[in-house]
Order: sequence, then C-alpha cells, then structure tokens
Amino acid sequence: MAAVATCGTCTGSPGSTVAAASKNNVTSFQRRGPRASGSDSGYSRLVSIAGTRPSVRNGQLLVSTGLPALDQLLGGGLAVGTVLLIEEDKYNIYSPLLFKYFLAEGIVNGHTLLVASAKEDPADILQELPAPLLDDNCKKEFDEDVHNHKTPESNIKMKIAWRYQLLPKMEAGPVSSSRFGHYYDLSKRIPQELIEASKWHRFFLPEKISSTFNVEPCSLTHGYKRLLQFIQNIIYEEGFDGSNPQKKQKNILRIGIQSLGSPLWGDDICCTENCDNSHSLTKFLYILRGLLRASLSACIITMPTHLIQNKAIIARVTNLSDIVVGLESFIGSERETNPLYKDYHGLIHIRQIPRLNNLICDVSDVKDLAFKLKRKLFTIEYLLLFIYFFTLTKFLGNISR
Repeated sequence: MAAVATCGTCTGSPGSTVAAASKNNVTSFQRRGPRASGSDSGYSRLVSIAGTRPSVRNGQLLVSTGLPALDQLLGGGLAVGTVLLIEEDKYNIYSPLLFKYFLAEGIVNGHTLLVASAKEDPADILQELPAPLLDDNCKKEFDEDVHNHKTPESNIKMKIAWRYQLLPKMEAGPVSSSRFGHYYDLSKRIPQELIEASKWHRFFLPEKISSTFNVEPCSLTHGYKRLLQFIQNIIYEEGFDGSNPQKKQKNILRIGIQSLGSPLWGDDICCTENCDNSHSLTKFLYILRGLLRASLSACIITMPTHLIQNKAIIARVTNLSDIVVGLESFIGSERETNPLYKDYHGLIHIRQIPRLNNLICDVSDVKDLAFKLKRKLFTIEYLLLFIYFFTLTKFLGNISR
C-alpha cells in the first residue's frame, strides 16, 4: 500500500521514475532509510506515547490495565481502540477494584481520563484510587503482604503467586521507566498532587438528565445518548481521532464507564426479560466501539450482567465487546466454606480476548484462575496448581499417619 501511495504522487514518466529510483539506489523490495531531519516524506512513524508499547503478536498499541497479572492474561495489555467489559461480581465488591486500577494507571502515565458514572460522582471515584508503588521498597511491600497472609498449610515452594516470583524492581518515576504497568497499594490513596496534575473529564448522569427530554421509540436512552455525545466531543475536540496531525504530543484517552446497563442509566434490561429498550445498550456499544476504533482511546466498562435476565442480550453485549472478563465471588456460595477455596475470594473468567489483525478467533488457553484480596494487593493465581498441592499435602499427611 505504501508503494501505491508513493506512485500516486508521481507526475513524471515511467522512465523518470525508474531513473529516480536508480539514483536513490533503492528498489521496491528495499526499505528506504531515514532522511535528514526536517522532512517526513509522508512516511508514517510509530509515535512513542508514555505508558504504551506495541504488541509482539499483532503490532497493536497496548496500554496496561493497571494489573500486570491481567495484562499477561490478555496477551500483554489492553489494545488501544478496544473495549474491556468487566462482568461485575454479585455484590459489586471486587469489580470496582479493576476499574480503579485502570484509572490509576492512566494518572501515573499522564493519560487523559474520562470517567462516567450514574451512581458515584467521578470526582469521588478518583479520590479512592489506590496509591502507586513507585519506590525501591515495592518488593518489600509485596513480601510483607504475602508473609502476613501465609497459611499454615503453605510454604515458599507451594506458593503459586507467580507474579511475586518475577516481580520487577520498581523505578523512582512514573514516566521515565521503560517498564510496562505498575503495582498499587490498596491500603493507601493516590496522592492528591497526582490527581491535580492530571487531565480528566467528568460525566455524572444525574447532572445530565433533563426532565423535559422525551425518548423516541427504539432509540437510545437519554443517558446513553448524552454519554455518547460527551465521549465524541472529547475525542474530536482534543484530537484523539488524529484530526490534529500537527500536534506533536500524542496521548491516550482512557474511558471508564461504571455499572453500564443498570437501572440508574435509565435502562430496564435488569428489571424484566422483555424490556422496552432491549436494543438500546447494544446500539450504544456498537457506536462506542466505532468511536474507539478511530481514535487513541481505550475503554473499560463494568456491567451487572448477573442481573440481566435475557440471555440473548448478554450474548449480543459479549459480541460487541473486544475483551470480556467475569468475576465470580465466593460470598454466599458453597465455595465460601469449601477448604479448597479458603485462601481465595473468587474466580476470574477470561471469556473473550480481542480478535485484532487476525483471520481466526483467539481463545484464551488459561483456565481455572482465582483471585484474592489482601490488605494491599489484588492478586490473580492459578487455581488448579493450588488444588494439586492441597490434595497432595492431604494425601501425604494421611499416609504418614
């Protein structure tokens, strides 16, 4: 495609084109070297943006979710231009943590934030973000938290928190480091000076609702329509769609939408199986994904899918999302009292990973993952390995008796 674009700008004869190619000593199979500074020659160059890296699988630009263990499960991170859907746990205790990790990672890397909610004021959400571990004491903090939660049946060799074993050394600065992704301390709040230095946009639905607004049949609900307009304006006005090519400083827009689909958004999909706005949510996701695809944006959405009674809507929502991660809490279930799961708080399901620049459907080969919430950390671990060691310990204990 690059060769076609180059030839399209040539006005001379074929002979002059060949002569010019011979003069420059290049062929159509040889990459032309960089020219002197001051001339871009129409060649697109990969822009270096803080907090991003290209995927080794498909070359897609990635950002960190704020949880390095989740980045690994998703193939290195969250691809720019995609939607990450978090299926909320039953009591909505753990899904807000992933939401806050994503926003905190954006603040640390200097990304622009857009926080939308129908329940909590986005300003209050930012005040509850976890503090980043950016100093040399990060490894000490992790080891201390692991030691405080160590059970009598476990030992150093039986630990399956693989992130602890390969934990890199933290750098002193958030942007100067070449490391991808950061770790956070849930027991502390992000410094106020970081929030004040960051650029973020606030969408609080109760302030956007107009009592005189009439929703047309089979159209978007008022909340969805206003949110789409708000996101579109931010993307276009601040140049995240590439409309301002002269802008040298590129940045990423991180969009976080809390509890989308809940009745607070004016949607009734959680109230009845045959809802009147059954296509409103799917239409919103369809338009949103189109906006993201054409911009330097990444979006995380939490949704109470366990409250949606119509399974067909869940299937459509899944198809319209690029990545789907489900959280299953043990609270109130039989697993809560099962000794096999006593060291964990729930299961994490990687239901769908993105299909970008591929002709085939990618399926996650990682199954049986569990998560635990400690005093400072939210960790993801392999569940089957723990069960194997637990069963083996009990078996050897019975033999010794």
